[in-house]
Amino acid sequence: MGRAPTTKAVRKGRRALLPALLTAAIVVPLAGAARPGIPAPPPAAVAPLAPSALPTAYAANRANATEAARMAAAHGDEHRAAADRALAAPSRHLLSFDGRGTGLATEVLGDLTHADHVAVLVPGSDTSLDTYGRFHRAAAALYEDLTHRAPTGTRVAVVAWLGYRTPGTVSTTVTTPARADHAAPHLRALVRQLRALAPARARVSVLCHSYGSVVCGRAAAGLDADDIALVGSPGTGAGTVVGLHTHARVWAARGSDDWVAHVPHVRVDLLFTTVGFGTDPVSRVFGARVFDAADADHSGYFAQGSASLANLARITLGETSEVTRV
Repeated sequence: MGRAPTTKAVRKGRRALLPALLTAAIVVPLAGAARPGIPAPPPAAVAPLAPSALPTAYAANRANATEAARMAAAHGDEHRAAADRALAAPSRHLLSFDGRGTGLATEVLGDLTHADHVAVLVPGSDTSLDTYGRFHRAAAALYEDLTHRAPTGTRVAVVAWLGYRTPGTVSTTVTTPARADHAAPHLRALVRQLRALAPARARVSVLCHSYGSVVCGRAAAGLDADDIALVGSPGTGAGTVVGLHTHARVWAARGSDDWVAHVPHVRVDLLFTTVGFGTDPVSRVFGARVFDAADADHSGYFAQGSASLANLARITLGETSEVTRV
């Protein structure tokens, strides 16, 4: 038998192989049956949003979600119907809702019009109305942590932004910035809208998970945020924080159990697209403020009681000296 390869040789081989695999993801698309379309009404027509108009907008979007649930149930998709009904509950505050296709929704937790600190959550791959419950739990965990951590008299709000068609984890689109490029102007517009709805003194932090960090990277120039935090990020498309062209403080974290650590940080220019997202955001060369996420796995950054959730709350509250660093 031959001599077993050294760890260094194995790593070198992986670095050579993985870019080729990424290229193959574009050249040889993965096969899969498309899910049949789910009928839903067009989004509710609402007046231009202003603080005084928010209750009316929330009610209109809840009514739209109720109708979407009815149509999904009639179509035989009880799973989607249940997801729509949950969003239509009287306690839910929807800035926007679109039940068509994989679905879009923007939900507010807390009193946006009086908030001193606003966190915007940008989700990663495989987030849709069908999986929205998982995304909502992350937003609710952050909101709960913020309300417990905030000083007396300080008000907070969390905005869960499913404002783009996220790629599938197993898909050709997850390796390219195409979905992020389409999403970026919508994220900038959302933050501008939040600035108009929240008090002028409010601080806005954008917290970006997984492929959502690619969205945030593409949106960073012109994104009116005080802080941008990247967790479980495969990269942003920029080589350094300077390359993001943002005035916001940029943070990054990756848990020790996150599989994204094994994603190659390369960018390969092909004929019609770019594959990969470049520099590792937690690397020294990228230049972000790296904070502790302990042993979080890829889905664990917003787990209750976790180091990553505590640090994301501290970042949102502007308590930067309290953020535990690595």
